[in-house]
Amino acid sequence: MTSPPSFPQAPGFGGPTAPGTLPAWSTPMGAPGAPEPQAQVPGFGDVDSDGFHRIPSFVRPLARSAPKLLVGEDRLKFYAEQVARLSIDQREQLRSFVEQYVGKMHTMGASDLDMGGPATLGRVWYRVDGDKTPHFELGIASNDEVDILILNLLSERNQDDLWEVQSADFSYQLDGDNGLRKRFRCTAYYDNQHLGVCLRAINEEVRPLDGLGFHPVIQKGVLFSNVRSGLALVTGVTGSGKSTTLDAIIDANNRDFDGHIVIIAKPLEYVHNPQRCIIRHREVGPDVPSFKIGVSQALRQDPDIIMIGEMRDPETIDSAIEAADTGHKVFSTLHTASAVESIDRIVAEYPPFEQERVRSRLADVLNCVVSQKLPPKAGGGRVLAKEVLWVTASVRAAIKNDNTNEIYQMMWEGTRQGMVTLEQDLFRLVRERKITPETGLQYSNNKRRFQQLMQTA
Repeated sequence: MTSPPSFPQAPGFGGPTAPGTLPAWSTPMGAPGAPEPQAQVPGFGDVDSDGFHRIPSFVRPLARSAPKLLVGEDRLKFYAEQVARLSIDQREQLRSFVEQYVGKMHTMGASDLDMGGPATLGRVWYRVDGDKTPHFELGIASNDEVDILILNLLSERNQDDLWEVQSADFSYQLDGDNGLRKRFRCTAYYDNQHLGVCLRAINEEVRPLDGLGFHPVIQKGVLFSNVRSGLALVTGVTGSGKSTTLDAIIDANNRDFDGHIVIIAKPLEYVHNPQRCIIRHREVGPDVPSFKIGVSQALRQDPDIIMIGEMRDPETIDSAIEAADTGHKVFSTLHTASAVESIDRIVAEYPPFEQERVRSRLADVLNCVVSQKLPPKAGGGRVLAKEVLWVTASVRAAIKNDNTNEIYQMMWEGTRQGMVTLEQDLFRLVRERKITPETGLQYSNNKRRFQQLMQTA
């Protein structure tokens, strides 16, 4: 009868590793019994036909070391333990292997990168001009190998999040040869008992607020020097440019008044340099336990503006409303497709017996809602289409009386107050020949209204 295989540091499986030793793949370079040292990072392996260095040679035996009995999270935790025991040089090689593909995002003009999990078929997928397609082979033989690459990107705190909720949000930084740092917003998550990761490129420069095409009423309204309190929301589906718009608003305020801005996000994206304001960047996880606690703490830090990365739950919504109600200017985001839907979504987060109270409080503090999309631009690229609601006395009354269905018409007729519906803005883009009529219809929320506009053209 043959002996069972030995799996280093796997409790209960085969023979244990001798005390004080490491598995073969994690023996520090240059130590007795270590493999021949590879070239310095990033030149750690042969180059494939696409010009990428191949995956470090120690990854394959490491990926094959997990006991077959371990599946899903148990298997991932096993790999996490092994990755933690690798030498610094080896972990740098793993990171550099991934960074080859991340670095391609800039030259390709890609907004997102996806890799890992059975769904990607061992390829790297990039989103360029709204379309996500595979571009390069990773040169891996198994999903376990990519699991190891992804686990190497995560800190212990990130891994704790992963084990707790099967997903971990984190920021990632790529240092360029010219000294510039490129930042990415990342999410690692479970995919059919393996790991996938998505990296979103963060703009290296903030777009000027006056380049976003807002009406002067709105442009003044988001500045603290003109409106010193209240809640302003930037909404849209994932990838609609919410962060870009919020960063433009924060940058405009940073240059407009002398004060203090607190940013609470998960993860941190663009890092603003102080101009006329102190700008605190607090990341949920490393810097503060939660959005709710971050807002509560911010109220004791003498802020003028509080930016909340996302209102994900009733607790965070409560904190945002309370902060606005106490005389602070608050900005945040929601994953909703229209201004009216944003209001309804906030109220619907609460049980029925609380909704009237929330509706009344929201009506008192809400200043502005910007809902946006990024339709494909004629000739390539994407262009901003937005819906803007400025909360007038009539809008406030409609929110309090649960007549949000009337708000769309108020936006339609509210041009002088800076308001515009998404359909009106899409129609403008069609007239300016920035998008096609077919694209405008596809991206409109109210297709009947958009068709009416096209018929009158």
